[in-house]
Amino acid sequence: MAKSVETIAEARNELVIYQNPLLFLKVWELQRNNVHIGDWHYHKEVELLAILQGDLDVYTKNTALTLHDGDVFILGSSQLHRSDRSTAPLRYVVLQVNLAQYLDQSTLPFLHGFSELTNPLDDLNYIFSNYPDARREAHHLILHIFEEMQGKRRGYEMAIAIAVKSLMLLLVRNDKQGLLKGSEDIEIIRLKPVLNYVDAHIGEKITVHDVCSLLNLSYHYFVKYFKKVMGVTFVDYVNFKRIKMAECMLLTQDLSIVEVGCSVGIPNVAQFYKMFKRYNPCSPKEFRSRLREGSGEASYP
Repeated sequence: MAKSVETIAEARNELVIYQNPLLFLKVWELQRNNVHIGDWHYHKEVELLAILQGDLDVYTKNTALTLHDGDVFILGSSQLHRSDRSTAPLRYVVLQVNLAQYLDQSTLPFLHGFSELTNPLDDLNYIFSNYPDARREAHHLILHIFEEMQGKRRGYEMAIAIAVKSLMLLLVRNDKQGLLKGSEDIEIIRLKPVLNYVDAHIGEKITVHDVCSLLNLSYHYFVKYFKKVMGVTFVDYVNFKRIKMAECMLLTQDLSIVEVGCSVGIPNVAQFYKMFKRYNPCSPKEFRSRLREGSGEASYP
């Protein structure tokens, strides 16, 4: 049942504490038996709600609706929202996940859509409203992620990563409106020499001039073309690749922070820390020490 959208007061920027530094997500179950009025807030993580029992009123900047048993709802990155308990008792699972950390070679064609450069992921809620099978599958995957995080059986990290990718695939295959329309294969193939060059020279200085000649394109045309196909600028793509490699090196090699930065092409320590914190809620040193101190239950301040 639709409801009127209320005036938004000053919103809170919520810091999401990841339950595992390798998975970049938080998932938990909420149970409410009395009146609760949530405040307006936002966070960079995408949020998915799966209702187990009762009704939940959800408000965003542009919409207001009531979710019922079995419903699923998605909120895009940095989207203002709040929720109220509509009936008692109420049980639901909340999944907050940084989807940017799950973007890799297999998702390159859909980088633009999942980066929310054109449309917020909120627009995909029509999938759950119009396609019951998709809604049930999404509900199942969210609960599966919650159960895996609770149980922490051997390999649960793999199971959760697979489930997150499955949620992304579900959205892609059921997006009949084409909001997540991927780049054409021929466009990705055309950029392949550039992507290969970045991988091969990640530890070196890489400039637009270095790669646009690989495709015989002018500087300005290449810049526009790359962003059109990939959904991000060339510089942002290179930085993303550098930090992903740095994360891997921090976890698997006994190198100093300076050595890791140099190995991924960011020799300036201050710049490396700044760039690393753009993609992670911690410094490189904290990223390594918190993981090694525990069994994956690290949390960030």
